[in-house]
Amino acid sequence: MIKEILVKTALSPSKLPGLDYALNPYRGCQHACVYCYAPSVIHWDKGKWGDLVEAKVNLPRILSKELHVKKKGIVGLGTVTDPYQPAEKKYEITRRCLELLLTHDFPVCIQTKSSLVLRDIDLLKKFSNLEVGITLTTHDDRLREKLEPGASSVEERLHALSELSNNGINTWVFMGPVMPYLTDVEALIDSISMVKPGYVLVDKLRMKEGVRDSISGFVKEFYPHLSEKYETIFSGEENYFVKILEDIKKSCENKDIYLRLSQAFHQ
Repeated sequence: MIKEILVKTALSPSKLPGLDYALNPYRGCQHACVYCYAPSVIHWDKGKWGDLVEAKVNLPRILSKELHVKKKGIVGLGTVTDPYQPAEKKYEITRRCLELLLTHDFPVCIQTKSSLVLRDIDLLKKFSNLEVGITLTTHDDRLREKLEPGASSVEERLHALSELSNNGINTWVFMGPVMPYLTDVEALIDSISMVKPGYVLVDKLRMKEGVRDSISGFVKEFYPHLSEKYETIFSGEENYFVKILEDIKKSCENKDIYLRLSQAFHQ
């Protein structure tokens, strides 16, 4: 279900490293990722995550006014919900915002799980300072279908990275969250190496409010043999991510991939 809403602001101060502003054309996300912690961030109280999306239909008009008075800074598109989720096909709010950001020459950083980003290559390659990040949590599309049911396939995302790069657009991969005992790190990095992104940012599974219950239910339904191992991780008795970090570093080094770690890996 998609609901059209009106908003009063467009650009919000961002707390994420490297970003000055956050711009989210939608509230809620049709990708319905099992591990998503956005519901706790925006205090979502409107039913199951993924069933409802609010489209900020007046956002371009508000953004247009703000760009005349805001200090120039890096705008992050997709900091809370995906700017290229299926609703964007109809509403094109992200595209209209990009047109305005291009006019004012604001630097932009996009993060998405959707190959729909390719629709806007004509705009993206005109920016003087822009990069596109594609999220990949697994190389196995059967697992992807369970984890991220509304998102583009692994193959489509890898193709998007390749096409963006071929058009001179800076790309990166958000490899996260690394799912304990499910993400095949070596196979995923091998797939990523084929499309040669500028860098890979790795993030662990974050236990925000509500995420633990969602992940526990997911594991019990699809991978019951891992339930005990996940409970051990949840309890903090086993620091899985410390153990796997060396494998990630080694695989990236072998594939000549520049690796960055999110702050969460050190928490």
